[in-house]
Amino acid sequence: MEVSAVRDPSPTPDETTEPHEPHRWRWLILAVMIVAEIMDLLDASIVNVAGPDLEKSLGAGSVGLQWVIGGYALTLGAGLVLGGRLGDRYGRRRMFLVGLAAFTAASLLCAVAPNIESLIAFRLLQGTAGAMLLPQGLGLLRENFSGPELTKVFAIFGPVLGLGGIIGPVLGGFLIEGDFFDLGWRSVFLINLPIGIAALVVAVKFVPKKAGDRTVRVDMTGAALVVISCALLVLPLNQGQEEGWPLWTWLSMAASVIGFALFALQQRRTAAAGRQPLVTPGLLRKPAFTVGLGGIALFFGGLIGTQLVLTLFLQIGRHFTAGEAGLGNLPLAVGTAIGGAVSGAFLADKIGRKVLQIGPLVQLAGAAVLWFELDGLDAVSFSIWDVVPGVTVAGAGAGMVIAALFSFILAAVDDDEIGSASGVLSAVQAVGGSIGVAVFGSVFFAQAKTGDFTGGFHRALIVQAGLLVAFLAITFLLPKKGRPDDEQHGVATEPATGSDAKQRLAV
Repeated sequence: MEVSAVRDPSPTPDETTEPHEPHRWRWLILAVMIVAEIMDLLDASIVNVAGPDLEKSLGAGSVGLQWVIGGYALTLGAGLVLGGRLGDRYGRRRMFLVGLAAFTAASLLCAVAPNIESLIAFRLLQGTAGAMLLPQGLGLLRENFSGPELTKVFAIFGPVLGLGGIIGPVLGGFLIEGDFFDLGWRSVFLINLPIGIAALVVAVKFVPKKAGDRTVRVDMTGAALVVISCALLVLPLNQGQEEGWPLWTWLSMAASVIGFALFALQQRRTAAAGRQPLVTPGLLRKPAFTVGLGGIALFFGGLIGTQLVLTLFLQIGRHFTAGEAGLGNLPLAVGTAIGGAVSGAFLADKIGRKVLQIGPLVQLAGAAVLWFELDGLDAVSFSIWDVVPGVTVAGAGAGMVIAALFSFILAAVDDDEIGSASGVLSAVQAVGGSIGVAVFGSVFFAQAKTGDFTGGFHRALIVQAGLLVAFLAITFLLPKKGRPDDEQHGVATEPATGSDAKQRLAV
């Protein structure tokens, strides 16, 4: 988002009068921001291994499981840009505290949910709280760090957040299989309570107060259009397969397309009228950026959807325990880490956008290897080692893309649009993940209901291949060189707003 007005730098009654406090405690502030980010990453993936336990405890069917996993990503993505704008207006510290408290409370509600309908509702609420919490992080760090230290802060973020994504299914499997205090799946949500409360106490004490900019106007009409359009798209994708794809599902998806078109038109009219839109209108007139949004949705939808199918295949198809299924995700995570390290360290700089074309080709090769590995499986003697080569290769290709994708899309936008563009990309990434859960879950369960779990995985690989081919075509429309990492976060530009969103590593 663009800064609409320059505030008087002198302290206000709502700001701290201790000028040394922000400098003195700045590294503690970084720790709190990282904890909040990791809580989000854990909750995006930790539930993946809870399927059988949810079915046993709450009677959750395939559709219910898809909503528990994908519903969180849906409300998170739909609210990210709005959350950033609220931080601009009311102050990033205030919105961070409100979001963190709400996220922790929603986690408790999820843990005590008496039925699957309540759990889905509380997961939607948890995602909404995350959307208020997450956009404030980088803005708060920029208020308390500067110069070379700020660059170091961003260098710390990537690996730490990547680790958070990796340990999600592993930690979830450990908690469920350990069945501590007979809590079962409920422990994957209860773990947020001590973490969230501790982070809240530290943030209240050490994050300095700074007033927001009350001249910022929040575009609630635009926000409502985004939420409604996302819901109209994801609802039929989750329910369609179960209900036989009745007419309303197709009408709902068509209505979502109209809704997104109305949002783009409304944003332009809002800007033309001199008001402040959610999204900088110039972004929607940049072809490389708009096709990049499609690339983000295709890529992360396929990646997150395939990871879900891998977990479901291991648990439902091969009767792995939650702990074993969590560990079964490690080859994908290790491959992603290796591919990301190679791409981020030197490959993207040396060959430019070709890294975005090599990555999906490597993923396709991994999917092909996995296909033949699945064909040769012996159901009696199966172990995770039977699919490690294909899964690891596919993960390496994904990591190559993840490390570089945002920088190439952001290279197509102007410096003063970086904040708004980053927020939109992160939102599309989350919504794309929600769509991936719905699509891949439906594809897998359609075959799994007949007992053909391998066939369900095969069909998921076909869908992923189609998405990767479409993504590969889109990469040729992106800039040939990426934007330097520090500029992706606005370090070299004007002071950025709370809506600047990180490029979150999805593992």
